[in-house]
Amino acid sequence: MRWRGTDAIRAAIKRSMDVIVSAVALVALSPLFLAIALVVVIDSPGPVFYRAQRVGFRGRPLRMLKFRKMHAAARGAALTVAGDARLTRTGAWLARTKLDELPQFWHVLRGEMSLVGPRPESPGFVARFPDDYAVILTTRPGLTGYTQLAFAREGSILDPNDAHGHYVSELLPQKVGLDRLYASHLGTRRDLRILIATLRTLFFRHPVAVNRATGELTRRRR
Repeated sequence: MRWRGTDAIRAAIKRSMDVIVSAVALVALSPLFLAIALVVVIDSPGPVFYRAQRVGFRGRPLRMLKFRKMHAAARGAALTVAGDARLTRTGAWLARTKLDELPQFWHVLRGEMSLVGPRPESPGFVARFPDDYAVILTTRPGLTGYTQLAFAREGSILDPNDAHGHYVSELLPQKVGLDRLYASHLGTRRDLRILIATLRTLFFRHPVAVNRATGELTRRRR
């Protein structure tokens, strides 16, 4: 009974932090949102936003909102590699800075995502690891988390000649392991450490290494 009470308090703190931070961010960053939206449509004809099909909390469909990075008529693999010809000039910058993810604060405010949590994955990739995702999907997907920090430069890691094969065989199993680790050891202090590491990565360009067994965060040596 005591454990359930502690767990409920942790969940309430997490949700309160999600609502407060996302609401403040959406208001404070609204001028930046407008500026990015304007640049996106000037640079390339088409919609401002793109919705990526993902699997969300408890297996619910999540149409994850992003600023559009690619030409409107772009087709091909869902994975984006460094120098991808489908990216617009603005899109390449958005991908590099991660600013294309900003609209997801809306999902956090609505309760579909959290500030910290497993990265939402595509249905096809989730289907490859049903047992692991049975655990991972018990918590809301996050804007940032172990996976997002460990693979912040995923586009430059992927093999441009076989991005899908490389992702499935090498990167995805590591991501699943990290996301399961997070979902199995929830905690407010852990979330705060991840948020601080994310801010350092974004503002100071400090790459972060994530221990695959413990989740310990350390500065990656170049």
